[in-house]
Amino acid sequence: MTVPQGAVIKPLLRGPYRAYCATTAEDIEAAQALRARAFKLVQPRDIDGFDAQKHHILVRHQGSGDLLCCYRIGLMEGASLDQSYAAQFYDLTKLTCFPGAMMELGRFCLAPGVTDPDVVRMAWAALAQFVDAHTVALLFGCTSFKGTNPAPYSDVMALLHSRHLAPLQWQPQVKAPDTVGFVERTLDKPAEKAALQMLPPLLRSYLMMGGWVSDHAVIDHQMNTLHVFTGLEIAAIPEGRKRLLRGAA
Repeated sequence: MTVPQGAVIKPLLRGPYRAYCATTAEDIEAAQALRARAFKLVQPRDIDGFDAQKHHILVRHQGSGDLLCCYRIGLMEGASLDQSYAAQFYDLTKLTCFPGAMMELGRFCLAPGVTDPDVVRMAWAALAQFVDAHTVALLFGCTSFKGTNPAPYSDVMALLHSRHLAPLQWQPQVKAPDTVGFVERTLDKPAEKAALQMLPPLLRSYLMMGGWVSDHAVIDHQMNTLHVFTGLEIAAIPEGRKRLLRGAA
């Protein structure tokens, strides 16, 4: 496994945790193994052709060395969006006109049993470093729900449709053969509260910072997930939250 060069991120040490950019093949293999466990895949490691092109961020426990969280990121401009992981599933033609550098975030996962929110905070702090260093204007990726059955998520999709759709000028179009379109539907307060609780933690974080999603979900049988295209314009993040992220870094 070739390790991508040129990452601009210093290791972060906070309490018992360390966040850093992978520098060895062993680091990437550990991330691939964690991804396989988190996504409950049959194979021992989750491997694809995008790994060699991306920077891999890992969060470990400093005492035990256990890998607690990982994700991968890649920088690109509008003209190179067709080389992104997300472009396999979504027509991103509109986003090719987006002004500014973009960063794709993917394969974000936690080790089973990890519940300490500081682990996720460390992951975001490392990401904030990278965003600032490369003047990233848009963060994007595919955010996953467990399983391929859309029925349990019907209220979640109604919530996303009513509040969090992408601006029309950037809206991803349907490309994948197996998708679920969002339907406009009003939720009562209990259903809305339940839908909010069903949001995956990563998607909830995106939305709290002003993120938006596609108007449909893709059924990904290979990963046994449903996912939505998710975008976050860095300029839209509230200043208070930016300070928190940078402070953690």
